[in-house]
Amino acid sequence: MRLIASDLDGTILHPDETISARTVRAFHAARDAGVEVVFVTGRPFRWLGPVRRAFGHLGTVICSNGALVYDLEAELVLDAKTLGTGAVHDARSLILGLEPGARFAAETTRGLYLEPDFVDDVGHHLLEGVVPARFPMRRLGEEGVVKFMAKSLRYTAEEFLEAVHPAVGHLVAVTHSAPGVAMLEMARPGVNKAVALEVYAAGRGIAAEDVVAFGDMPNDVEMLGWAGRGYAMGSGHALAKAAAGRVAGSLADDGVARVLEDLLGARAARRP
Repeated sequence: MRLIASDLDGTILHPDETISARTVRAFHAARDAGVEVVFVTGRPFRWLGPVRRAFGHLGTVICSNGALVYDLEAELVLDAKTLGTGAVHDARSLILGLEPGARFAAETTRGLYLEPDFVDDVGHHLLEGVVPARFPMRRLGEEGVVKFMAKSLRYTAEEFLEAVHPAVGHLVAVTHSAPGVAMLEMARPGVNKAVALEVYAAGRGIAAEDVVAFGDMPNDVEMLGWAGRGYAMGSGHALAKAAAGRVAGSLADDGVARVLEDLLGARAARRP
């Protein structure tokens, strides 16, 4: 074990935006043992407050499902794989043809743009300062879209994905990560957590077999399958569990911390 890659929401991050003290201790113990840590999340880099509060300015974070790499110490975007506005426009049109009630949002390298009715409560603290409006397509092109989102009130997430993917799969990579919400997350084709993590690991001379990864939702599937040891949360999605082949405890039971404690203990016991 040379690198730990962990998702945030539903994996180590609770709905109240906290990370347990036990989990924080486990990650610090891993770093003290010489193991690298990278968080790999669907969140935009603007929503990394819980990581800063729990760990300080801890290295690099792979954000937006692998579309953006952010240096949390320097507060700097290191790399962004953006989606052209033509693909955004065409994907939006195709989705509306399948789900006329769909609503959309776009995350760029500089901001978040929401169409009216995309969210019910724009007063949520994460959306402070975001005013729902029609997409400013020129601005999206200038800033670069890293994640394009579509939300349906009629379908489940799986039904929405099944209906949409065949129509837009040639334009965008599609996944979903929000439990109980039919929201699809789209990025440039070929972009996912595993691709970004593989590049990150290779830059440090770390092979897949030396990576331990944790996740809970379909947007973690590629990462969990790529890592030498993938662990899906016991509270996670069935697709994540199938991809990982290993199941940790639930978020409520500090499942990630328990696995890390066992792995670090076994690692220490093997040393002469």
